[in-house]
Amino acid sequence: MTRPASTYVEETRFGFWFLQSHTWQHHVLRVAINDLKRLVSWDIPANPVLLDAGCGQGRSFRLLREAFKPGRMIGLDADPHSLDCSAVEAARENIEVELNCADCADLMLPSASVDILFCHQTFHHLVEQEQALQEFWRVLKPGGLLLFAESTEAYIDTWVIRWFFRHPMHVQKSAAQYLQMLREQGFEFSEKNVSYPYLWWSRAKDFGLLERWGLRKPKPFGQREETLVNAVVRKPLESR
Repeated sequence: MTRPASTYVEETRFGFWFLQSHTWQHHVLRVAINDLKRLVSWDIPANPVLLDAGCGQGRSFRLLREAFKPGRMIGLDADPHSLDCSAVEAARENIEVELNCADCADLMLPSASVDILFCHQTFHHLVEQEQALQEFWRVLKPGGLLLFAESTEAYIDTWVIRWFFRHPMHVQKSAAQYLQMLREQGFEFSEKNVSYPYLWWSRAKDFGLLERWGLRKPKPFGQREETLVNAVVRKPLESR
């Protein structure tokens, strides 16, 4: 199976291993999904169609099922090897998931067919970000929700992340720039639908060790460069 886009940036061996780890599932995925669910201020439809765009190795499937109880779940990733792992994970958890090998810039799904689109730590891997966001908009139903969780340039452009992982550096953005992209696409949201987690693993340079050892005071919100942004945004019921 060939990859669907020449712009695909393959992960490092360490990165592929890390996406299988307990830390990834419980300190990254679980925390993000719980926070995103908290940020939802609209009604969640019963038995929604849920798309995990950039599902990786499927470690999100059980957490998404518990949080949103989808009637249909679709997992999409550009890496065939990751999708093989997703199939194993879905079988292990006894979860029915439709797996598609596709790029986020060309989802190959019908328009207005998805109720909830989960995009967690995927966008900073994408070269064609504008096209991907247009595709997210296209496949969401009017009133559909995009659950968007991202690391920002302040975190991605640090020596430790650049050493162990691989990303297209020229497309990295700040939290404000990601939120502006969502607004310009037409998604609606307010401050209550956005959070800026300052988790230990996202602390630039030292993973928050100096703060935990009492050698540095944590910078308060508004005085730091945000390393993470979570947002739940909605495609309006009457979309343009």
